[in-house]
Amino acid sequence: MTERVALIGSGNWGSAVAKIIGRNVRRFDHFDNKVKMWVFEEKVNGQNLTEIINTKHENVKYLPGIQLPSNIVACPDLLETCRDATMLVFVVPHQFVTSICKQLKGRIPANCKAISLIKGIDVNADGFRLITDMIQDSLGVPTCVLSGANIANEVAEEKFCETTIGYRKREDGELFRDIFHTPTFRVNIVPDVVGVELCGALKNIVAIGGGLVDGLKLGDNTKAAIIRIGLYEMRKFSKMFYADVQDETFFESCGVADLITTCAGGRNRKVAEAHVTTGKSFDQLEQEMLNGQKLQGTSTAQDMYNILSKKNLCHEFPLMTTIYKICYEGLPPIRIVEDI
Repeated sequence: MTERVALIGSGNWGSAVAKIIGRNVRRFDHFDNKVKMWVFEEKVNGQNLTEIINTKHENVKYLPGIQLPSNIVACPDLLETCRDATMLVFVVPHQFVTSICKQLKGRIPANCKAISLIKGIDVNADGFRLITDMIQDSLGVPTCVLSGANIANEVAEEKFCETTIGYRKREDGELFRDIFHTPTFRVNIVPDVVGVELCGALKNIVAIGGGLVDGLKLGDNTKAAIIRIGLYEMRKFSKMFYADVQDETFFESCGVADLITTCAGGRNRKVAEAHVTTGKSFDQLEQEMLNGQKLQGTSTAQDMYNILSKKNLCHEFPLMTTIYKICYEGLPPIRIVEDI
């Protein structure tokens, strides 16, 4: 059977993985060579972004300077992008998943499967849901997750790194590994969707803490402490709500490695440092510094606080609670070390 891959999303990370997927589908007989990529249409210097991508083979707005394979075809129509796809790759901000799934419901092949590259959780009145569960429940398709120490520009520049795919069905994990694994983007697959996904979401909160430490110039010892406490709270939360999460997952790329790299680089660390040094709000800095990208750490911190406060668990997670209060309640950044 020939598998047809569709990419839902075309930002910085989506464009970086498009480069990998476009090359990899040509290496195997069981993939169609054409990969459609859904692009939220916008104008760049008076020209449609889709048109630029399809002629220059470069996402000049979100991943400038990186050539995309010619078999990546930008498409502004979501339904057209996914109509014949048997493998969906979700790589959009988590706030858009619900509306995307509503549009796709009943419009994709019955034998479709999906993978989420999205960092975040969905909080509702009843608690929270994982993004993979949202996709799986809405579309009725088995859904894997990919997460790791993967700063998009470094992946696009083919600097060596690892990543982790969590699967429910091993054959799905192996199939998705085929479209992602390269000599410089090493993929390991594990039977723990929940653990991989929660690591990917929660580490962005800790990265805000890492950036606050940098802005306060508290040094490497303090940052190491924030990373350790952050990993402890990530594991504690995951095991508290999902008893079958595997301890080994926290030692995969999606766990400790992603936590380290996100606290050393990446947008959450950078913006949190600027919050300390400039005194500007996170919302203002997101608009000024991220070229249209979203800051996941602050919104996930808010989501976590909503979950923890409803269940009277804030005292059990002092680091995540303090980071939320710095982001949203005007707590002075120095409290990052005083209140934990």
